[in-house]
Amino acid sequence: MKKYFKIWWMMSRNSFSMVLTQKFTLSIFLVGKILRFLFFFGFLYFLLLGTKNLAGYNSTQAIFFFLTFNVVDVISQFLFREVYRFRPMIVNGDFDFVLVKPMSALFRVLMGGADVIDFLTIPPLVIVTIYISTLMNPTFQNTIYYILLILNGLIIATAFHIIILSFAIITTEIDHSVMIYRDLTSLGRLPVDIYKQPLQGFLTYFIPVGIMMTLPVRAIIGLATPSGIFLAFVVGAVAIFISLRFWKFALRKYSSASS
Repeated sequence: MKKYFKIWWMMSRNSFSMVLTQKFTLSIFLVGKILRFLFFFGFLYFLLLGTKNLAGYNSTQAIFFFLTFNVVDVISQFLFREVYRFRPMIVNGDFDFVLVKPMSALFRVLMGGADVIDFLTIPPLVIVTIYISTLMNPTFQNTIYYILLILNGLIIATAFHIIILSFAIITTEIDHSVMIYRDLTSLGRLPVDIYKQPLQGFLTYFIPVGIMMTLPVRAIIGLATPSGIFLAFVVGAVAIFISLRFWKFALRKYSSASS
Protein backbone atom coordinates (compact mmCIF):
# COMPACT_ATOMS: atom_id res chain seq x y z
CA MET A 1 0.00 0.00 0.00
CA LYS A 2 2.81 2.41 0.84
CA LYS A 3 4.46 1.75 -2.52
CA TYR A 4 1.28 2.40 -4.48
CA PHE A 5 0.46 5.50 -2.47
CA LYS A 6 3.87 6.92 -3.40
CA ILE A 7 3.24 6.08 -7.06
CA TRP A 8 -0.21 7.66 -6.94
CA TRP A 9 1.17 10.77 -5.27
CA MET A 10 3.90 11.12 -7.90
CA MET A 11 1.46 10.68 -10.82
CA SER A 12 -1.08 13.04 -9.27
CA ARG A 13 1.61 15.66 -8.64
CA ASN A 14 2.64 15.45 -12.29
CA SER A 15 -1.01 15.74 -13.36
CA PHE A 16 -1.49 18.78 -11.11
CA SER A 17 1.66 20.41 -12.51
CA MET A 18 0.46 20.05 -16.11
CA VAL A 19 -2.97 21.48 -15.34
CA LEU A 20 -1.66 24.36 -13.22
CA THR A 21 0.52 25.56 -16.10
CA GLN A 22 -2.73 26.40 -17.94
CA LYS A 23 -4.23 28.71 -15.33
CA PHE A 24 -6.78 30.32 -17.66
CA THR A 25 -8.17 26.95 -18.77
CA LEU A 26 -8.20 25.76 -15.17
CA SER A 27 -10.15 28.82 -14.04
CA ILE A 28 -12.72 28.38 -16.84
CA PHE A 29 -13.35 24.74 -15.94
CA LEU A 30 -13.49 25.55 -12.22
CA VAL A 31 -15.99 28.37 -12.71
CA GLY A 32 -18.07 26.16 -15.00
CA LYS A 33 -18.18 23.35 -12.43
CA ILE A 34 -19.19 25.76 -9.65
CA LEU A 35 -21.89 27.38 -11.80
CA ARG A 36 -23.29 23.98 -12.75
CA PHE A 37 -23.53 23.09 -9.06
CA LEU A 38 -25.15 26.42 -8.15
CA PHE A 39 -27.69 26.28 -11.00
CA PHE A 40 -28.96 22.85 -9.97
CA PHE A 41 -28.92 23.87 -6.31
CA GLY A 42 -31.04 26.89 -7.24
CA PHE A 43 -33.42 24.71 -9.24
CA LEU A 44 -33.81 22.38 -6.26
CA TYR A 45 -34.35 25.30 -3.88
CA PHE A 46 -37.13 26.86 -5.93
CA LEU A 47 -38.69 23.45 -6.57
CA LEU A 48 -38.91 22.83 -2.83
CA LEU A 49 -40.07 26.38 -2.24
CA GLY A 50 -43.25 25.52 -4.09
CA THR A 51 -43.80 21.91 -3.01
CA LYS A 52 -42.36 22.04 0.56
CA ASN A 53 -41.28 18.38 0.28
CA LEU A 54 -39.94 15.89 -2.24
CA ALA A 55 -41.18 12.29 -2.12
CA GLY A 56 -41.89 12.77 1.59
CA TYR A 57 -38.53 14.40 2.40
CA ASN A 58 -38.35 17.97 3.70
CA SER A 59 -36.22 20.65 2.07
CA THR A 60 -33.15 20.06 4.28
CA GLN A 61 -33.21 16.33 3.58
CA ALA A 62 -33.69 16.86 -0.17
CA ILE A 63 -30.72 19.25 -0.28
CA PHE A 64 -28.68 16.69 1.65
CA PHE A 65 -29.49 14.08 -1.03
CA PHE A 66 -28.07 16.43 -3.64
CA LEU A 67 -24.94 17.12 -1.58
CA THR A 68 -24.37 13.40 -0.95
CA PHE A 69 -24.63 12.70 -4.67
CA ASN A 70 -21.96 15.32 -5.29
CA VAL A 71 -19.67 13.92 -2.58
CA VAL A 72 -19.67 10.48 -4.21
CA ASP A 73 -19.54 11.86 -7.75
CA VAL A 74 -16.79 14.45 -7.21
CA ILE A 75 -14.53 12.16 -5.15
CA SER A 76 -14.81 9.39 -7.75
CA GLN A 77 -13.98 11.88 -10.54
CA PHE A 78 -11.04 13.15 -8.51
CA LEU A 79 -9.64 9.65 -8.06
CA PHE A 80 -10.45 8.15 -11.46
CA ARG A 81 -9.84 11.01 -13.90
CA GLU A 82 -7.26 8.89 -15.74
CA VAL A 83 -10.12 6.70 -17.01
CA TYR A 84 -11.20 9.59 -19.24
CA ARG A 85 -7.75 9.59 -20.86
CA PHE A 86 -7.52 5.84 -21.43
CA ARG A 87 -8.66 5.57 -25.07
CA PRO A 88 -5.58 7.26 -26.63
CA MET A 89 -3.43 4.87 -24.59
CA ILE A 90 -5.18 1.92 -26.24
CA VAL A 91 -5.24 3.38 -29.76
CA ASN A 92 -1.61 4.56 -29.74
CA GLY A 93 -0.27 1.39 -28.18
CA ASP A 94 0.98 3.07 -24.99
CA PHE A 95 -0.95 0.48 -22.99
CA ASP A 96 1.67 -2.06 -24.09
CA PHE A 97 4.27 -0.21 -22.01
CA VAL A 98 1.92 -0.13 -19.01
CA LEU A 99 1.52 -3.92 -19.11
CA VAL A 100 5.26 -4.59 -18.97
CA LYS A 101 5.96 -2.32 -16.01
CA PRO A 102 6.41 -3.87 -12.52
CA MET A 103 3.14 -2.50 -11.16
CA SER A 104 -0.55 -3.18 -11.49
CA ALA A 105 -1.78 -2.11 -14.93
CA LEU A 106 -5.26 -1.60 -13.48
CA PHE A 107 -3.92 0.77 -10.84
CA ARG A 108 -2.03 2.75 -13.48
CA VAL A 109 -5.00 3.29 -15.82
CA LEU A 110 -7.55 3.72 -13.03
CA MET A 111 -5.67 6.08 -10.73
CA GLY A 112 -2.93 7.43 -12.95
CA GLY A 113 -3.58 11.07 -12.20
CA ALA A 114 -6.01 12.86 -9.90
CA ASP A 115 -8.04 15.86 -11.08
CA VAL A 116 -6.90 19.18 -9.58
CA ILE A 117 -10.27 20.85 -10.31
CA ASP A 118 -12.17 18.30 -8.25
CA PHE A 119 -9.45 18.50 -5.61
CA LEU A 120 -10.24 22.20 -5.20
CA THR A 121 -14.00 21.62 -4.93
CA ILE A 122 -13.95 18.69 -2.48
CA PRO A 123 -13.12 20.61 0.77
CA PRO A 124 -15.95 23.20 0.49
CA LEU A 125 -18.37 20.50 -0.63
CA VAL A 126 -17.54 18.31 2.38
CA ILE A 127 -17.82 21.29 4.76
CA VAL A 128 -21.28 22.22 3.44
CA THR A 129 -22.39 18.58 3.59
CA ILE A 130 -21.27 18.27 7.22
CA TYR A 131 -23.06 21.52 8.11
CA ILE A 132 -26.35 20.43 6.51
CA SER A 133 -26.09 17.03 8.21
CA THR A 134 -25.89 18.71 11.63
CA LEU A 135 -29.24 20.39 10.95
CA MET A 136 -30.87 16.94 10.91
CA ASN A 137 -29.44 16.00 14.34
CA PRO A 138 -28.34 12.47 13.41
CA THR A 139 -27.34 9.93 16.03
CA PHE A 140 -23.74 8.76 16.26
CA GLN A 141 -24.72 5.32 14.96
CA ASN A 142 -26.54 6.73 11.94
CA THR A 143 -23.56 8.97 11.17
CA ILE A 144 -21.28 5.92 11.16
CA TYR A 145 -23.71 4.13 8.84
CA TYR A 146 -23.66 7.15 6.53
CA ILE A 147 -19.85 7.25 6.34
CA LEU A 148 -19.60 3.50 5.72
CA LEU A 149 -22.26 3.64 3.01
CA ILE A 150 -20.47 6.55 1.33
CA LEU A 151 -17.32 4.40 1.23
CA ASN A 152 -19.42 1.55 -0.15
CA GLY A 153 -20.77 3.92 -2.80
CA LEU A 154 -17.20 4.77 -3.80
CA ILE A 155 -16.44 1.05 -4.07
CA ILE A 156 -19.39 0.65 -6.46
CA ALA A 157 -18.18 3.69 -8.42
CA THR A 158 -14.76 2.03 -8.62
CA ALA A 159 -16.38 -1.11 -10.03
CA PHE A 160 -18.18 0.94 -12.68
CA HIS A 161 -14.94 2.60 -13.77
CA ILE A 162 -13.14 -0.75 -13.97
CA ILE A 163 -15.93 -2.08 -16.18
CA ILE A 164 -15.63 1.02 -18.39
CA LEU A 165 -11.88 0.44 -18.74
CA SER A 166 -12.52 -3.20 -19.61
CA PHE A 167 -14.98 -2.25 -22.34
CA ALA A 168 -12.41 0.21 -23.68
CA ILE A 169 -9.87 -2.62 -24.06
CA ILE A 170 -12.39 -4.77 -25.93
CA THR A 171 -13.98 -2.07 -28.09
CA THR A 172 -11.35 0.77 -28.07
CA GLU A 173 -14.26 3.06 -27.16
CA ILE A 174 -14.68 4.74 -23.78
CA ASP A 175 -16.29 8.17 -24.18
CA HIS A 176 -19.81 6.84 -24.70
CA SER A 177 -19.48 4.37 -21.81
CA VAL A 178 -18.41 7.18 -19.49
CA MET A 179 -21.32 9.37 -20.61
CA ILE A 180 -23.81 6.54 -20.08
CA TYR A 181 -22.41 6.00 -16.59
CA ARG A 182 -22.61 9.72 -15.79
CA ASP A 183 -26.16 9.99 -17.13
CA LEU A 184 -27.28 7.05 -15.02
CA THR A 185 -25.61 8.26 -11.84
CA SER A 186 -27.02 11.77 -12.36
CA LEU A 187 -30.42 10.25 -11.62
CA GLY A 188 -29.12 9.96 -8.05
CA ARG A 189 -29.08 13.74 -7.56
CA LEU A 190 -32.51 13.27 -6.02
CA PRO A 191 -33.79 10.32 -3.96
CA VAL A 192 -34.71 7.35 -6.13
CA ASP A 193 -38.04 7.32 -4.26
CA ILE A 194 -39.30 9.94 -6.72
CA TYR A 195 -39.15 7.43 -9.58
CA LYS A 196 -41.89 4.91 -10.20
CA GLN A 197 -41.39 1.20 -10.64
CA PRO A 198 -39.74 -0.46 -12.46
CA LEU A 199 -37.25 2.43 -12.79
CA GLN A 200 -36.85 2.70 -9.01
CA GLY A 201 -35.98 -0.98 -8.69
CA PHE A 202 -33.66 -0.75 -11.70
CA LEU A 203 -31.75 2.15 -10.12
CA THR A 204 -31.59 0.40 -6.75
CA TYR A 205 -30.50 -3.13 -7.61
CA PHE A 206 -29.46 -3.48 -11.27
CA ILE A 207 -27.64 -0.16 -11.62
CA PRO A 208 -27.21 0.51 -7.87
CA VAL A 209 -27.42 4.29 -8.00
CA GLY A 210 -29.86 4.19 -5.10
CA ILE A 211 -27.38 2.23 -2.99
CA MET A 212 -24.59 4.63 -3.92
CA MET A 213 -26.38 7.94 -3.29
CA THR A 214 -29.82 7.48 -1.73
CA LEU A 215 -29.22 4.82 0.93
CA PRO A 216 -26.50 6.78 2.82
CA VAL A 217 -28.95 9.65 3.34
CA ARG A 218 -31.74 7.29 4.37
CA ALA A 219 -29.30 5.81 6.90
CA ILE A 220 -28.39 9.14 8.47
CA ILE A 221 -32.06 10.08 8.67
CA GLY A 222 -32.80 6.77 10.36
CA LEU A 223 -34.93 5.23 7.61
CA ALA A 224 -32.53 2.46 6.50
CA THR A 225 -33.03 -1.03 7.90
CA PRO A 226 -30.12 -3.23 9.07
CA SER A 227 -30.96 -5.74 6.34
CA GLY A 228 -30.91 -2.97 3.73
CA ILE A 229 -27.51 -1.75 4.93
CA PHE A 230 -26.13 -5.30 4.91
CA LEU A 231 -27.49 -5.83 1.37
CA ALA A 232 -25.74 -2.62 0.27
CA PHE A 233 -22.36 -3.96 1.40
CA VAL A 234 -23.07 -7.27 -0.36
CA VAL A 235 -23.86 -5.38 -3.57
CA GLY A 236 -20.60 -3.42 -3.23
CA ALA A 237 -18.56 -6.60 -2.74
CA VAL A 238 -20.27 -8.35 -5.66
CA ALA A 239 -19.81 -5.30 -7.91
CA ILE A 240 -16.06 -5.06 -7.30
CA PHE A 241 -15.67 -8.84 -7.71
CA ILE A 242 -17.50 -8.86 -11.06
CA SER A 243 -15.57 -5.82 -12.30
CA LEU A 244 -12.20 -7.41 -11.50
CA ARG A 245 -13.21 -10.63 -13.24
CA PHE A 246 -14.32 -8.64 -16.27
CA TRP A 247 -11.00 -6.75 -16.25
CA LYS A 248 -9.08 -10.04 -16.39
CA PHE A 249 -11.32 -11.21 -19.23
CA ALA A 250 -10.68 -7.96 -21.13
CA LEU A 251 -6.92 -8.35 -20.74
CA ARG A 252 -7.11 -11.80 -22.33
CA LYS A 253 -8.91 -10.20 -25.29
CA TYR A 254 -6.42 -7.36 -25.62
CA SER A 255 -4.61 -7.18 -28.94
CA SER A 256 -1.39 -5.21 -28.80
CA ALA A 257 -1.16 -2.23 -31.13
CA SER A 258 2.22 -3.56 -32.29
CA SER A 259 0.94 -7.06 -33.11
